[in-house]
Amino acid sequence: MRKTFVVFALSAQIIFAQNITQKLDAATKDLMNSSEAVSSSLSFYVSDESGKMIYDYQGSKGLSTASTQKIFTAAAALETLGKNYTYKTTSSYSGTISNGNLEGNLFVTSTGDPTLGSWRYEACKPEKFKQKLIESIKKFGIKKISGDLIIDDSYFDHQTIPGGWPWNDLGNYYGAGVWGINWRENQFDININGSEFKSFSYPLEGVNWLNDLKVGGNSDQSLIFTAPHSNVALINGTLPSKTVTVSGSTPNPPLQLGVEIRESLKEAGIDFSGKVITNSQLEIEGKKALEVPKENVILTNESPTLDKIIYWLLRKSINFYGETIIKTLGKEKSGNPSFNSGVAFLKDFWKSKGINQNMINFADGSGLSPQNYASAKAEVQALLYAKKQPWFESYFDGFPIHENGMKMKSGTMKDTKSFAGYHTSKEGKKYVFSIIINNYQGSGSSELQKILNVLK
Repeated sequence: MRKTFVVFALSAQIIFAQNITQKLDAATKDLMNSSEAVSSSLSFYVSDESGKMIYDYQGSKGLSTASTQKIFTAAAALETLGKNYTYKTTSSYSGTISNGNLEGNLFVTSTGDPTLGSWRYEACKPEKFKQKLIESIKKFGIKKISGDLIIDDSYFDHQTIPGGWPWNDLGNYYGAGVWGINWRENQFDININGSEFKSFSYPLEGVNWLNDLKVGGNSDQSLIFTAPHSNVALINGTLPSKTVTVSGSTPNPPLQLGVEIRESLKEAGIDFSGKVITNSQLEIEGKKALEVPKENVILTNESPTLDKIIYWLLRKSINFYGETIIKTLGKEKSGNPSFNSGVAFLKDFWKSKGINQNMINFADGSGLSPQNYASAKAEVQALLYAKKQPWFESYFDGFPIHENGMKMKSGTMKDTKSFAGYHTSKEGKKYVFSIIINNYQGSGSSELQKILNVLK
């Protein structure tokens, strides 16, 4: 009797799996036979939670992923850096303190903390950090600084933007670069009415604007162009005839932090008449970067733990966080703080976990570069690997719940749409899936969700 029951249950499972496979195949072919998909490429792979393949439509085909690339970066970071990893920002001084006078320079340096000045964490907000720094300076009895304020931004290399990013993206908030010192997520906001600037979220240091905005349409169709270290920014495109907020990437975050600290010193009654200098600026001028004193530490500020950063990387798809992690992986694991080093480490990491190296071709850590290629099967393999790890809860927590009820990371870019994640159907069946489409004549979002709804 028991043997009969086992055979019956196994047969039911096989029939159920076949039914799902047939429905997925029908929905997929409906999409690919549509006129909008005439020149499209699709990679689609579904497995159950044990890794058994449920459906495969060109699952090994490498396509541009957009932000589902972040599932690779997040998992590798949690595995190799640890969920309790933190970034540190310190302040120290050279010279001596005599009768309240610091006869030397004040230094601020960092290990690239991406949360310094971020509004997403209460303890990291700009005023909180500046207040902690001023209080620490006062505790040392410093009432006057005779030297300069040195912002040491030398922790990473000088390349702040991955090489594969389109120029159209660089000046916008989602295209913010990575510096040795990051500040306010390297983002600023402008309130604009029509084509007229009304206000900035904070005074942007040393930037002159070229404004080619036109009034028209009902939505924000503007683009900001800024380049690292540049003092010229361009904005063009169209905006509706009402006040809207447009966000850009700060062209020199270390300098921005420095001038804000200078203002805080002034407000606190600490006499400072020196210059705000970044080490990268000294190098631009052909001078030697100043060495940060390892003693005379005034303040050590620690970031939230990595799992809290990963949460926002996945939940709000913050490209800046992904690229900071890539540079951190390069620095920590290879001793080379470059994008190329971090990306190479990321690929080697996943190759070592059994993913075919020909199915992953990373160009950055966030997916913003159209030069990223990965297959749906590779993404599923990464998700399955993560599911077995002790840090999985921190990883899974960051995945958004989409309108179709699925826990998944999405990716959107010109001519690219992707979804990857986990789902439990109403029958209790657990699936891991990835679906990527390129060059679809339309957004592709609703079409891909129709296919995924079969899993529900």
